[in-house]
Amino acid sequence: MPGVELKLVDDGGREVHADDPGEILVRGANVFSGYWPDSDGGPGPDGWLATGDIGFLDHDGDLFLVDRLKELVIVSGFNVYPAEVEEVLLAHPAVADAGVIGVPHPHTGEAVKAFVVLADGASIDEDALIDHCRDHLARYKCPTSVLVVDALPA
Repeated sequence: MPGVELKLVDDGGREVHADDPGEILVRGANVFSGYWPDSDGGPGPDGWLATGDIGFLDHDGDLFLVDRLKELVIVSGFNVYPAEVEEVLLAHPAVADAGVIGVPHPHTGEAVKAFVVLADGASIDEDALIDHCRDHLARYKCPTSVLVVDALPA
């Protein structure tokens, strides 16, 4: 958009390289100053507003949204985007729906926990779903536990 600057930053506030995901920050005359009546949540003193969205820029400069920062799980300092893990779980024919969260872990800070709804008539155990994830994801992104549930919250 004309008059709007955009950059992507990592957890330390450093700009990320093309094709690397980062938090989307925007700056421009149209960026609001904060939430009434407190003015909290607005841009920092440098004018950059942290959106809480995670995205990446391709080599053509097109922006792609991939997740929300608040949903980010950090395992041993590595970012895990729940949507990526959910996509892998949903690719399994036994899974009709999936949700992923971070849970406290004494050694890694957080661990990935998955909740799945099975497809009609399907059955599968936790270890098989974790193995499926290991076939498609880096080890730190894989759920350490999977709980089969009747439905996910709306």
